[in-house]
Amino acid sequence: MKQARRDLQQATILLENRGYEWACFAAQQSAEKAVKALFQKLGADAWGHSVTMLLSNLPEPIKPTADLIDKAKELDHHYITSRYPNSHPTGAPFEYYTKSQAERSIQYADEIIRFCEDKIS
Repeated sequence: MKQARRDLQQATILLENRGYEWACFAAQQSAEKAVKALFQKLGADAWGHSVTMLLSNLPEPIKPTADLIDKAKELDHHYITSRYPNSHPTGAPFEYYTKSQAERSIQYADEIIRFCEDKIS
């Protein structure tokens, strides 16, 4: 969980420095690590990089709301497209990312981290 929080801090630094594509990726990574920390606390394995699938695979008593899963879906869009030029019709990833996307990604990741922290404590 500590690494999830640190990755979210990095996302904020990237946002402040206009690295919007990397801020979105770091936010996705922070959420992924938080959910994996929750699985670890439950004594379960968690594989893959989809925050959506990880959250959806949590046991029934602690499954998140549909709203939180929708936020994870948005974060999952940034796992590849923020880093690879061939995921866009033309140009570099940074040309497709905005400040508002980065802000929203950081907000969503923070909500997922807080959800996981709540379930762990």
